[in-house]
Amino acid sequence: MNPERKARLAYRAATLFTRLPWPVLRGFAHALAWAWIRGNARESRVTRRNLELAYPELDGAQRARMHRDVLRSTALQAVETLWLWTRPAASNLRDHLKERHGEALYDAALASGKGVIVAAPHFGNWELLNQWLASRGQIAIVYKAPEDPAGDAFLQIVRGGHNVQQVRAEGPAVRQLFKVLKDGGATGILPDQQPKAGDGVFVPFFGMPALTMTLVNRLAERTGATVLYGWCERTGPDMQFALHLEAADPAVADPDLHVAAAALNAGIERIARRDPAQYQWTYKRYTLRPDDQEPNPYATVRHPH
Repeated sequence: MNPERKARLAYRAATLFTRLPWPVLRGFAHALAWAWIRGNARESRVTRRNLELAYPELDGAQRARMHRDVLRSTALQAVETLWLWTRPAASNLRDHLKERHGEALYDAALASGKGVIVAAPHFGNWELLNQWLASRGQIAIVYKAPEDPAGDAFLQIVRGGHNVQQVRAEGPAVRQLFKVLKDGGATGILPDQQPKAGDGVFVPFFGMPALTMTLVNRLAERTGATVLYGWCERTGPDMQFALHLEAADPAVADPDLHVAAAALNAGIERIARRDPAQYQWTYKRYTLRPDDQEPNPYATVRHPH
């Protein structure tokens, strides 16, 4: 079966699944989180280790509660995303975006003609943010393409469409993004993904050295584009969200890569601390270390990678 057909079948299955009543879907998400914890799944193990690294001041009971809350929120975010992907963006924005903060800031930055970079941390629901950005005009969204061609074809279905240009996070991406910004356009970047060795610098993130991308810095410094943080924060149990857009610290465009990356991470950390449960702690953020001899903090005898 070719990738496009697989993707279309997956989309139909997702559409059927999300036609279930929302209380049933929410219950499914809670059950999934329980299964992760009970089975010591990868999501549970990685979250537990990340919370140990990022919140060493918490006692065992506090961290256990946060661990449970993170996994419930992560499972819920997955179900919410399927829901948003299988419905028209206009109805999603009308029905689920209950508060909007900073819309004028984004519109003014776009109207300036200097270009806009939206740094969107993995917080809340970034897919709803993508749909809001596309409602404002053309947006180039950087993404890491799945290894499976069918997975990539699926993303083209659910994220593509009116006003959205999906840009693979590969070599030619930088040139494409420069052109978008030079033409006064907008781009969305997930700034808290660990880049490849050599493509970033080590700066603190929740007190731990983390290899951090310099893409935002390079784009902002060379084009003069405005950098904004953007996120959609969950505010209620029935898919209620609040949109937030805020100006980034000007230091994110500093010529010194370490200064710029540290400023970027400080902004991401501030957003994540608003509600730690809504941040994506299931991601291995610290696998690459400043010292090549320093062990991978996620490695165990049973799970060495």
